[in-house]
Amino acid sequence: MDLWKYFAIGHGHHLYCNPLSEAKVDELIALLDLPDEARVLDIACGKAEFLVRAARRWQCSGVGVDISPYFVADARATVEAEGLESAIDIVEANGREYSGEPASFDAAVCLGASWIWGGLEGTLRALSSWAKSGGLVIVGEPFWRTTPTMAHLEAADLTESSFSTHAGNAQTGIKLGLALLHTFVSSEDDWDRYQGYQWYAAERYSIRNPSDPDVRELMVKIREARDHYLQWGRSEIGWAMYMFLKDPFEPAA
Repeated sequence: MDLWKYFAIGHGHHLYCNPLSEAKVDELIALLDLPDEARVLDIACGKAEFLVRAARRWQCSGVGVDISPYFVADARATVEAEGLESAIDIVEANGREYSGEPASFDAAVCLGASWIWGGLEGTLRALSSWAKSGGLVIVGEPFWRTTPTMAHLEAADLTESSFSTHAGNAQTGIKLGLALLHTFVSSEDDWDRYQGYQWYAAERYSIRNPSDPDVRELMVKIREARDHYLQWGRSEIGWAMYMFLKDPFEPAA
């Protein structure tokens, strides 16, 4: 089954393709404090909800990049419905291949797709290269809430090094010279809604599209992911957004 089709079906009821509440994203956007004529870059932008809300709040322009043709179609439809075609450009591409001008964005964002650059450190370095001095670097990243069980690691094909801790994620940015401005940690309710809507969407799709040859594989994968979450993920994995500042003030020694 095509990976992007799988994600598109499972996220059919999501505004954000991560365990985020609208309230926390809106709170983060309110803290952006963007200047006039600001530009925002969102790598792995999904349905472009973050960019749309940022443009509404700050009258900024933006670029959204996503590799999924399904999410790109959704993003462009959302931008058009909001009348923001002149402000937001949606690019279908792998984020690693995006060739935006260095140091040209007031905020560079990637929520939940650090695999693009092989992990959080690579993601922060890439986003920092696009952010202006004094600009923002914002990432969303999983973390271990507790030491994972071996059964979880084996069942989900993970290792303990797959994620860091919440403090470890924050320190990754700090060690790169970024200032940590804020973190927004997903609650169990955020996680439950994120996961539950995937099960709901997949089950409904299977009922309505029984002739789709991908339905069997879809349901095997979604139910396996469901069981992993209920047995281990809900208690062991957290998720958070991290807001960093590039080139912060450094007090004299």
